Amino acid sequence: MNRNFSELINFWKGKKVFVTGHTGFKGSWLVIFLKMLKADIIGYALKPEKNSLFNKARCKKLLKKNIYGDIKNYDSLRQNINRYKPEIIFHLAAQPLVSESYKKPILTFKTNAVGTANLLDIIKKNTKIKSVVIVTTDKVYQSSKEKKIFEENDNLGGKDPYSISKVSAELITRSYIDTILNKKIKNKVSTARSGNVIGGGDYSKNRLLPDIIKSINNKKTLTIRNPNNIRPWQHVIEPTFGYIKLAKMLYYFKGYEKNPAWNFGPEKKNFVTVIKIVEYFKKNTKKLKVKVKKTNRFYETKILKLNSNKSKKKLGWKPKWDLIQSLKKVNEWNNLYNKRIDPNKICQDQINDYLGLK
Repeated sequence: MNRNFSELINFWKGKKVFVTGHTGFKGSWLVIFLKMLKADIIGYALKPEKNSLFNKARCKKLLKKNIYGDIKNYDSLRQNINRYKPEIIFHLAAQPLVSESYKKPILTFKTNAVGTANLLDIIKKNTKIKSVVIVTTDKVYQSSKEKKIFEENDNLGGKDPYSISKVSAELITRSYIDTILNKKIKNKVSTARSGNVIGGGDYSKNRLLPDIIKSINNKKTLTIRNPNNIRPWQHVIEPTFGYIKLAKMLYYFKGYEKNPAWNFGPEKKNFVTVIKIVEYFKKNTKKLKVKVKKTNRFYETKILKLNSNKSKKKLGWKPKWDLIQSLKKVNEWNNLYNKRIDPNKICQDQINDYLGLK
């Protein structure tokens, strides 16, 4: 067995881990990864969509306890955290879509901002918790006319409800760290900002990769908006591994981190336009037809790039897969799933490949 993987298992085996949002796309990948590391996982989230990775990969069977609950429900969340007494918390529960935030702004603010406040308030005096990773987004940074690569200390901001809700989550977290949390837990809490994740099993609406895969599978024309927008594309395994490394570091951390935020983004060559992603699938599947629909339905940031030097230096984390490798893995996942290969096995095999265990 790979030495680094053995060290990971030695740390995570038997650890009580509470994951909010475990039924979502990223949450499901995290659950599969943590189960491979032999953690005891308690999941707290809304019921999954019928056509979800959580259901397809039978993630419920991987959990010590599966709880269907709303992050906005303070009493329910408090009761379950107090009951199961986790050592480590990953907070992924969110309304994750920019497009949906325009339709349901109040729900987005309550889920992403108030939900985060609920969690922090519940754990404010809990000295048993050794590590808390609150997942936000790369969209928390204030837009710049320059082609800026954002660092953790850059100004936060945004226009759309989703971005502002996540900025609020960041500021709420910082406020609790600075003024409310017990001194034994305040340095155990961090936020994690990742790039635009892609990966097998993502069935979200109005997201590029799921729309591409759906168009390929259903043999329908793909409609895209904003073909020249630039994003920091990365496979979902990349930031998931970053969250895992961050949680482990926080568990033992005894110092003071001036800025508790951490970027997990790809290398510069992964900062490409939407149309570049589409062209890859047109070339490699021969089944994709595309049309561009000009729309001003809602504002979206044109350029997003992340600097992850802090995570590289302090966590020993660095991205491993370039854009082509990441896109191949998405295509591979879809092809294997269409051949009726177990989705859980596909995810585990890709994680093993990422860790160099294959």
